[in-house]
Amino acid sequence: MSTDQFGLAGGDYVPDPDHDTTLLLDTFYDRLATTDADLTAAMRARQDELEASNRSRIVDEPARHNLRLTLALVAAYELLRPRLGRQQAIAAVQAAFVEPLRDAMKEGTRAMLDQAPDAFRAMVETSKSREEHAFGKGFVFERPVDDGERYHLDVRRCFYHDVLVANGAPELTPAMCAFDANWIEAIEPRRHGFRFERRTTIGMGGTHCPFHFDRIIE
Repeated sequence: MSTDQFGLAGGDYVPDPDHDTTLLLDTFYDRLATTDADLTAAMRARQDELEASNRSRIVDEPARHNLRLTLALVAAYELLRPRLGRQQAIAAVQAAFVEPLRDAMKEGTRAMLDQAPDAFRAMVETSKSREEHAFGKGFVFERPVDDGERYHLDVRRCFYHDVLVANGAPELTPAMCAFDANWIEAIEPRRHGFRFERRTTIGMGGTHCPFHFDRIIE
């Protein structure tokens, strides 16, 4: 069985929001089910309720899937918090969301970069594809620099954060931010010829999320 479950390594990656979200949700709930399968069933039921009450937030097809994903975290948090307390519930949700696919995403991203004739261009094209197909109109992007040597993307509005705030769980936004480390850690500047920097995020209290890619010019 291939470990590249997102199809990153092929060099022609296009996000499949339905497939990718279903994979993320299945691994998320599978991790939580190792401690209490009955509770996980209740989480899925609660997610369905939350989706119904948040349906107006679906502004396009990517938003439909991003809403599913975000509200799964809210549902799990609501049921775990009375049992574990606030901080442990946040940690449990983040671990279940981030850890199951960590190695697969890192290995897939590294394989993509290693195989690409131009790793910087491959990463920029992947980012742009995700902006269009995986994020959509629920996010607001600014691109102050995009000149072939630098690609600076600033996320000015985050759909995930908006949904979490509206559902009383903004403290979960850093869990969404932490998921990005799964692909960020695959970037090796000397090996791939570019560096990545994200100094802050909206979830960490920043005004925006800067995703900045810069070629290393010798």
